[in-house]
Amino acid sequence: MAKPYPSYKPSGVPWLGNIPSHWAIGRLKFSATSRASNVDKHIKDDELPVELCNYVDVYNNDFITSELTFMKASATEPEIERFEIKKGDVLITKDSESWDDIAVPAMVAEDLGGVLCGYHLAIIRSLPGKFHAGYLFRLFCSEMLNYQFKIEANGVTRFGLPTAAIDNALLLRPPLPEQELISEYIDRETARIDALIDKKRRLLELLEEKRLAVITHAVTKGLDPNAPMKDSGIDWLGQIPAHWGLKRLKFTGQLYDCKHVTPTYTNDGYPLVSTGEIKPFTISFSSARLVSEDDFVNMTEGGRLPVRGDIIYSRNASIGSAARVTDQPPFCMGQDICLVRPSDFRSDFLEFALNSKAVLGQIDSMTVGSTFRRINVDRIRNYWLPQPPHNEQKMIVEYLEQFGARLHRIVGAITSAIEHLTEYRSALITNAVTGKIDVRGEVAKEAAA
Repeated sequence: MAKPYPSYKPSGVPWLGNIPSHWAIGRLKFSATSRASNVDKHIKDDELPVELCNYVDVYNNDFITSELTFMKASATEPEIERFEIKKGDVLITKDSESWDDIAVPAMVAEDLGGVLCGYHLAIIRSLPGKFHAGYLFRLFCSEMLNYQFKIEANGVTRFGLPTAAIDNALLLRPPLPEQELISEYIDRETARIDALIDKKRRLLELLEEKRLAVITHAVTKGLDPNAPMKDSGIDWLGQIPAHWGLKRLKFTGQLYDCKHVTPTYTNDGYPLVSTGEIKPFTISFSSARLVSEDDFVNMTEGGRLPVRGDIIYSRNASIGSAARVTDQPPFCMGQDICLVRPSDFRSDFLEFALNSKAVLGQIDSMTVGSTFRRINVDRIRNYWLPQPPHNEQKMIVEYLEQFGARLHRIVGAITSAIEHLTEYRSALITNAVTGKIDVRGEVAKEAAA
């Protein structure tokens, strides 16, 4: 286990505290260059063809490699000379919608040839002999050092990082061979942590598949494995219990589409629930925009006011997600949302049925559009649904709720473990690049092993 360094000295920076006595500290501009890119995504006839490493490439990846698919664009010769990325460069996001989500780094891990740094990004390139690329990248990953970029970000609805803030950032600089050892240590340890996180995330995926399979089996086959079965007459559904019915959704209650109006958004009013707020079994109000009382009344007339027991259904974006209205505050439906008001089904059973493969399997053949998939209201009305007797619907709901509660506890424990591993990963990087731990012996031990 890594221990502290033998001796420390004051860094002169309150938020940084003491640093190893043989380390240097200084402004970025004295040991590296920074270049904020202005290369846009357009293709112009009078420019040379290039590929762009864009914001999402950096935001979503630690390392920029040839395995990524880069955007086709064009640039002038001076732009190519200035913004072509090279192995060892660190790219950082220069703009963000949030002040605390800025200067996210990625390292260029190989020579790519003809790939330029795109707009909203900056290239950080070490001066000769100053920084090991891997250590410089991990410096920007460090929460402690990254915080200085967060407090320098300016803006209101969108935040940007001034060039001066990048150039004047304080960076710690151990001797170059030690930087390489720190980089090796972090790479090795984070790879182990990432492997654990990946396994747990895969387990969450398997649990979600299990949940969907259990729901689908319960709402299409019932709970009695010995029940006589009959052919439903529908290929994708197969057999259902012999005493069950089969109905199209339009014959089981009422269905209301959203009212197609463009409301005025306000700072105080009624929530407008759109596709982004709908997930299976969940209506989220945290991101919902607000509308005035006049717009609310207009948008909920004609039976469109969601009430307890209604099902809110998304027919675009989070397509096929259904959530039951319980004790939510009064709200109205936004674009591409419809409301199902059941009469021949228990509301809670219908919520499970609409979120099962029994319905999801019908969607692919009914959706329209290639870029933005959506399903028309008339096609939703024609969904086929197995219909157990009401007493059986109640038993199925109770069974699925108990199963869901058990699964929720397991998912919660796994999610908590992922959060702890992520926090540990961040702390490990910060402690290593700020000299809180001496990893030189740890690298030697690993090499000897």
